[in-house]
Amino acid sequence: VSPDEEGICSGKYFTEAGLVGLLEQAAASFSMAGMYEAVNEVYKVLIPIHEANRDAKKLSTIHGKLQEAFSKIVHQDGKRMFGTYFRVGFYGTKFGDLDEQEFVYKEPAITKLAEISHRLEGFYGERFGEDVLEVIKDSNPVDKCKLDPNKAYIQITYVEPYFDTYEMKDRITYFDKNYNLRRFMYCTPFTLDGRAHGDLHEQFKRKTILTTSHAFPYIKTRINVIHKEEIILTPIEVAIEDMQKKTQELAFATHQDPADPKMLQMVLQGSVGTTVNQGPLEVAQVFLCEIPNDPKLFRHHNKLRLCFKDFTKR
Repeated sequence: VSPDEEGICSGKYFTEAGLVGLLEQAAASFSMAGMYEAVNEVYKVLIPIHEANRDAKKLSTIHGKLQEAFSKIVHQDGKRMFGTYFRVGFYGTKFGDLDEQEFVYKEPAITKLAEISHRLEGFYGERFGEDVLEVIKDSNPVDKCKLDPNKAYIQITYVEPYFDTYEMKDRITYFDKNYNLRRFMYCTPFTLDGRAHGDLHEQFKRKTILTTSHAFPYIKTRINVIHKEEIILTPIEVAIEDMQKKTQELAFATHQDPADPKMLQMVLQGSVGTTVNQGPLEVAQVFLCEIPNDPKLFRHHNKLRLCFKDFTKR
């Protein structure tokens, strides 16, 4: 069967030769995209067909290509770039059915926010008029009541693939973490008095998790968002997350093969340098100087202490 643009099977049937040709094209396409693990999955279907036909020549070619694919996995793992993702929200009656719709866009390799912003601004600016289109610069929730009804607004935010802790047990390799992606996350820092950034003891964070209707990679480069979830982190939870991130960076820098002294120096400078504002030292002084009065914070207080224990070991 052949999927159409929406991924629905159209009911076309292929001869064995046609199916083999289609699968060979798929394997070649996956190889060009650097998705060598998927090449292996395609050949798992092809190999039994050629074995049944006793076609040693085809089998020899396939195993040669598999050796090449696995060799590239070994030497290029972590260096491949599968895509960059952005959340794009549309606001305003001028968008018609797109009004208040959100999508996740998949862009090639390392695409900067300014690049996709410039492209979409140019496309919709040409459609509605440059004076009508406006790009919302922040990632805060949009209040439609504050928007001009005569204008069209787009909001663009960089997002990253999001995985639950249990998922990370199966998503071990670099490919696993960049394939079959349906959930994405972006963070918005805020304080209770309305400012985006403040002192450590008043810095909150809003984590927004988006779920798309289909998984990337997909035949379309944008997929609509069907579910949104928000998680508010308190200042001490923000500190815990930052310390865990610094510890992971140290672990990565110290276990690189071959070793990279420059990378290690940069990570150390960012972690323990006395000139670093709001670094681990200040985090400890703000949150760990005294036992908190609120019993609800005991668990977070102990967790942060354990984070520091792990951090000093690294």
